Amino acid sequence: MTDRSAAIDDFLLATGWGDGRRRLLAGDASFRRYERVEKPDGRTAVLMDAPPPHEDTRPFIGVGRYLSRLGLSAPAILAPDVARGFMLLEDLGDDSFSAVAAADPDRAAALYEAAVDVLVALRGAPAPGVTRFVDGSGHQVKPYDARAFGFGPSLILDWHVKALRVLLEPEAAAAFGAIWHDLWRRLPRERAVVMLRDYHADNLLWLPGRTGAARVGLLDFQDATVGPAAYDLVSLIEDARRDVDPAFGQDLKARYAAGAARVDPGFDRAAFDAAYAIMGAQRNSRIAGVFVRLWKRDGKKRYLDFLPRVWRHLERDLRHPLLANLSAWYDHYLPGEDLRAGVRKLAA
Repeated sequence: MTDRSAAIDDFLLATGWGDGRRRLLAGDASFRRYERVEKPDGRTAVLMDAPPPHEDTRPFIGVGRYLSRLGLSAPAILAPDVARGFMLLEDLGDDSFSAVAAADPDRAAALYEAAVDVLVALRGAPAPGVTRFVDGSGHQVKPYDARAFGFGPSLILDWHVKALRVLLEPEAAAAFGAIWHDLWRRLPRERAVVMLRDYHADNLLWLPGRTGAARVGLLDFQDATVGPAAYDLVSLIEDARRDVDPAFGQDLKARYAAGAARVDPGFDRAAFDAAYAIMGAQRNSRIAGVFVRLWKRDGKKRYLDFLPRVWRHLERDLRHPLLANLSAWYDHYLPGEDLRAGVRKLAA
């Protein structure tokens, strides 16, 4: 038994769940892993194992409490151990949007519409305050800034381009950075909201016994920041892992716009569409680099299967006039979908 395993046993015993049967639920692209714990009487909870110093549970707790105060369905925190990186969470079940939509495609529209309603609720919500902990520390959701905006796409150069064995001159890399600097300057300064950052079908759970936006169970929000509202809608519609019909995606954008106009008198649809295109290009550029990094650094080759979809999303985003310079850069230095997705061939 490893020291970490012994610490988990100790945590579960101290919280009254030591007699529970444990079953691995999932790991993800981080160091976190999850287990379902089932007691003899049938009650269940989810164990989050987020080992320090790689992970910090305080952001999850802080953001989760904020979402719960808004009436949204973040899992209740049953028992936290911040120092050791453990938490027992409310078990929201296994009905991810991906699984429910795959089993019954006719239900997909209702699921996605409810997910959009969550984002409308976040747009109309007050900003989160500071969450305080018993050790005197606190957590404040940080603003999404120019550094975060520009760093994400740089992963294309650091991982994707290098994996393709494409040699870029320093001037090309500098031009890439300058384009993103200019896009940050051009990004419409829409209303800043809490961005959950990984708002997609695999991280959303369907809870039909609840009402309204609370029917959407929320997971994996510990990296939340305060920034452009369009980002999470991009995450939902331009999902790297599953297809969303483009026409339905337009319907979802229209639903968001109608809801945003109700809760935010200053909502500007043209500005939002511009922000959506810019944040879509930013997110998809970042993901293309992240997925290659997960393969090269962490041995998680399965993420390469998603790259063609990511590049298709990016190419649609690049059609917006504000992205003409970025589109020209990609066409010149990484032309063609076959080359852009060619990392999969190198990994075969």
